[in-house]
Amino acid sequence: MANEGLKFTNAYATSATCTPSRYALLTGIYPWRNENAKILPGTAPLLIGVDQMTLPKMLKTKGYNTGVVGKWHLGLGTGHVDWNERISPGPNEVGFDYAFIMAATQDRVPTVYIDNGRVAGLEKDDPILVDYDKNFEGEPTGLENPELLKMKWHHGHNNSIVNGIPRIGFMKGGEKARWVDEEMADVFLEKAQKYIREKKIGSRPFFLYYAMQQPHVPRTPNPRFEGLSGMGPRGDVILEADWCVGQLMKTLEEEGLLENTLVIFSSDNGPVLNDGYYDDAVEKLGTHAPAGPLRGGKYSLFEAGTRVPFITYWKGRIQPGVSDAMVSQLDLLTSLATLVGSDIRADDSMDLLSVLMGDSKMGREELILEASTRTALRSGDFVMIPPYDGPAVQTQVNIELGNDKGYQLYNLKSDISQKNNIASSEPELLEKLTKRFNEIRGSKSVPVEQLELK
Repeated sequence: MANEGLKFTNAYATSATCTPSRYALLTGIYPWRNENAKILPGTAPLLIGVDQMTLPKMLKTKGYNTGVVGKWHLGLGTGHVDWNERISPGPNEVGFDYAFIMAATQDRVPTVYIDNGRVAGLEKDDPILVDYDKNFEGEPTGLENPELLKMKWHHGHNNSIVNGIPRIGFMKGGEKARWVDEEMADVFLEKAQKYIREKKIGSRPFFLYYAMQQPHVPRTPNPRFEGLSGMGPRGDVILEADWCVGQLMKTLEEEGLLENTLVIFSSDNGPVLNDGYYDDAVEKLGTHAPAGPLRGGKYSLFEAGTRVPFITYWKGRIQPGVSDAMVSQLDLLTSLATLVGSDIRADDSMDLLSVLMGDSKMGREELILEASTRTALRSGDFVMIPPYDGPAVQTQVNIELGNDKGYQLYNLKSDISQKNNIASSEPELLEKLTKRFNEIRGSKSVPVEQLELK
């Protein structure tokens, strides 16, 4: 895809963590406008309002069938989910005709697939119970039963054990419905392929949001990929993710759809090595730099937190190349609305269709970046990070967060690694960007939450 499509070197998720990024991608709205748009537990209520405009809703107005397969992590229900009945509201209520998902993440309970609002494979006489505050009597945990583990926890992941892996949160029941971690990539891929093949038969166009779980923890490659990378499970699941994308593209080709399909590949945040489990990600890294020259990583206001891979591919329509235009996942709703002839727009989403198609290099001029409630301004070649209290480094994951008691200002054109803070030597520019930041973000004090990895 990178070689035959358009590769963007200046593309952003809105946020350095998953839930806020996905909220922005589907709504075209900055996540910091929604105080609940933060990393959610598996029991959180649906984050997107059922009356809110979304990317799939917009496409449905133009006759599209819409599907989501994979990681959801945008909340379900109203905060009191009965996992043994139909779970609503969820993806179906915010625009998806078809939804085969996990509720949150692979490391959070409940560890089951949800098929159009119902737990797949659930037996009535073995109901599911989920709690994020207290354990269920007699249920083993990673903290108390290390002898049952096949993967050791490093931080945060020491609650219920499923398939020998300790998770975040407590769960009881649903034994036959629980997923097998090593099969998850295959299951999601097969569901995505089936959706494509079935929708190809109909007369309606379709949209698929294929949200792969790799390389999020726990990193559990299928045995076919185990050991292939030489870099431990993290390297292996990246190979697996690459293979999954290849299989999806092969399916489009086999169905004769490549010349009539726009494919967009991206990520919801920057890289992290140790993210809660001992899996040799740090020990076997070698000389590889996951973020290249960028500073920081997942959870960080520095560039590696939000600057992500981004490729657009459309055989015969998008010419191969590289673009340094600034684009954001925030812009997909409005841009794709233009593509399908809709006049629907979202407040924070820009029409960058010509940029995504390679017909223009005039991207965004500015963008608010977010990491765990902290925000910064990217403007032109510069990024301004306001002062924030808190640790400079999150030691559990060994990532610089971007916190500093003074203002930070970097010229990304000449200093992509953000080594030279020019805030004191460029007072007029700092004042200009601070003013603009306050105009967009609001000048009133915004509560900032310290990052807590649970």
